[in-house]
Amino acid sequence: MLDNTDPGFAASGEVEIVAEVQAPDPSGIAVVNGRLFLTFPKHDGDHPGPVLAEWKDGKLSPYPSVALSAATTGKAADRLISPHGLTTDTRGRLWVIDDGKIKGQPIPPGGAKLLGIDPATGKVFAKVLLDDATLPGSHLNDLRVDLTHGAAGTAYISDSSFDGHPALVVVDIASGRQRRVLSGDKSVMADPGFLTFLGGKPLRADPANPSFPGGGVDGVTLSRNSDRLYYAPLSSHRLYSLPTALLADFSVGDAALAKAIVDEGEKGSADGLASDPWGRIYTTAGEHDAIFRRNLDGSFDLITRDPRFVWPDGIFADGHYVYVTLGQWTRLPRLNNGQDMRKPPFLVARVPINPPD
Repeated sequence: MLDNTDPGFAASGEVEIVAEVQAPDPSGIAVVNGRLFLTFPKHDGDHPGPVLAEWKDGKLSPYPSVALSAATTGKAADRLISPHGLTTDTRGRLWVIDDGKIKGQPIPPGGAKLLGIDPATGKVFAKVLLDDATLPGSHLNDLRVDLTHGAAGTAYISDSSFDGHPALVVVDIASGRQRRVLSGDKSVMADPGFLTFLGGKPLRADPANPSFPGGGVDGVTLSRNSDRLYYAPLSSHRLYSLPTALLADFSVGDAALAKAIVDEGEKGSADGLASDPWGRIYTTAGEHDAIFRRNLDGSFDLITRDPRFVWPDGIFADGHYVYVTLGQWTRLPRLNNGQDMRKPPFLVARVPINPPD
């Protein structure tokens, strides 16, 4: 029998806490050669700390510089405002998506952007402003970068939307060309009447009075050879996929894309998705305080379940561990009648994984 009253309980491997952040709440996560990088968005509340940081020596260090990740004045296009999704490409370079949104403020011109950062040098080697593919209510949430399409790669970004207009955003990095696709398609929309279970309580989606994090397309991840993009709405239990050859081809319209969507079936409710080097997909599972893994044959494994996993959010997998941020987003004041239920420190955990048999 599973005993989830034990704070050290893990269903497969031991949970290791690799960072304890007093403030602010971490969201995006990436690991490069043992270096841990985190994002700290501001769309649910402004904060004085860095918005992109490296965790080292037990503290947050603004990354790659104070000017880029901790400045609060200056042109929006020249600084990170509210980065959310964070990932690496197959060359081990960092990519970050900035939705540009500070709570209570409009997204400024140049605020929404895609940045590529070389962790070996800390230099920004790519920047694409996303004004052409975003709406005033856009919420650029997560991203993956595919180096098999486009001269410098193609980015696939989930726009969860703050006002009910989710879509996927596709960016040709070399040219900066960008487009919104599948807006209004079932695969990117929250399921009507979505029902979830958190803390043993049944909660039904109510946009007018939200009681849990929810919305449209959120988690995204790539197959092992980048030939498919997997994605899922936050308020849904289903997983979808599309061929990247079609997504990256700007001549292919929404109608053709919609016909190519594959409903991959149930996967539980997931905020974040991540792929390991073998192509297995890891999903955060806030309903279960857990992480699941979808194997190559479509079967699922429980990787870990732990009562400290209060709304697992950003997730990252390499050949040794799956990492996850635990931002406690279900405890935000807007979801709890104005009462802030969060209890620092905010944890970042990892669990060992093994190659497939």
